[in-house]
Amino acid sequence: MTECWRPKSIAICVPVRNEAALLPGLLDALSAQSVDAAVTLCIAFDNCTDASQRIVADRARSLPLSLVSKDLPPSDTPNAGRARRAALELGRTAAGEAGAALLTTDADSVPAPDWVSAAVSALAAADVVTGRIRRDNLFQDVVQDRLEAYYDRLFALRRLIDPVAWEAPRTHHYTGGANMAFRAEAYAALGGFECRRAGEDAAIIDNAHRAGLRVRRDRAVVVETSSRRVGRAVGGLADHLHTIAAEGGLETIRVGHPQDAAWQYRRQAEARRLFNDLADRAGVAALAQRIGVDVARVMDVASGSPNAEAFAIRLTPGTPGGDRLIGLAQAEKALAELLSRDLEVAA
Repeated sequence: MTECWRPKSIAICVPVRNEAALLPGLLDALSAQSVDAAVTLCIAFDNCTDASQRIVADRARSLPLSLVSKDLPPSDTPNAGRARRAALELGRTAAGEAGAALLTTDADSVPAPDWVSAAVSALAAADVVTGRIRRDNLFQDVVQDRLEAYYDRLFALRRLIDPVAWEAPRTHHYTGGANMAFRAEAYAALGGFECRRAGEDAAIIDNAHRAGLRVRRDRAVVVETSSRRVGRAVGGLADHLHTIAAEGGLETIRVGHPQDAAWQYRRQAEARRLFNDLADRAGVAALAQRIGVDVARVMDVASGSPNAEAFAIRLTPGTPGGDRLIGLAQAEKALAELLSRDLEVAA
């Protein structure tokens, strides 16, 4: 059931590094948002040497939202985590930590017209929201499209096996800083984005799961982002697209076996059910045996977990010995069989 929660204020937090060409599209998209709350656009300029600052300054008076910005200290190497963290810190100051919503996207992105309202609606049911990121059509990538479709279906299997009350009706698999939202208290509890060159978005979501926060992957919260091959962050989306292109196509791609993922999802579902009934010694012993630990380990993890979500994630972070790697076509076939079987069980 969705809580009766509405943010007192909203901050949209954006790191910017030399985005003069694409920044106007973001500003246009944010200007078109329809929001029933005070909104502040918070921009952290990260070593910009182009016209990005001037473009924002020229648009400041016409923007239908408040604006705060900051020039970050010079740095020899790009650091996506540092820049995003700085933007979110501006947001925390502008919006306050009590009852605020903090949204983040990228300067090369175009949020859907209902992006803010959809993110706020999703936060009514969760602490953290990671929305859908669509790549523009500048570079078509059949391999990337197929991989994303596979992982979307794999995440759907996860929620068939291990449903949670806060999940979206229509989910996806992707985690990206171009489309995320936090209740301000949840962001503060996580300690913010880590100052790492890339992967700060995946890291904070992993931390949120382990902390027991409600993470919602919502396909209704949409941002379109650039699919360019020349990126701003080492290890970012552009690098990822280059890597896929260089790997030689579908025949060379290896993914974890979906049967191993399903094993993990079933153990997490089992752990989630047991958390509120740890007096069930037979159930605890059975789970311990299945995941290859002793009962003392299960109880130790339980004692340090604030809720069932944290317990499930901390107890079963992966499969024993790691996932088996198989070809994408083989994985797609195995996943289809798993989905068909679990859909029949759910029915």
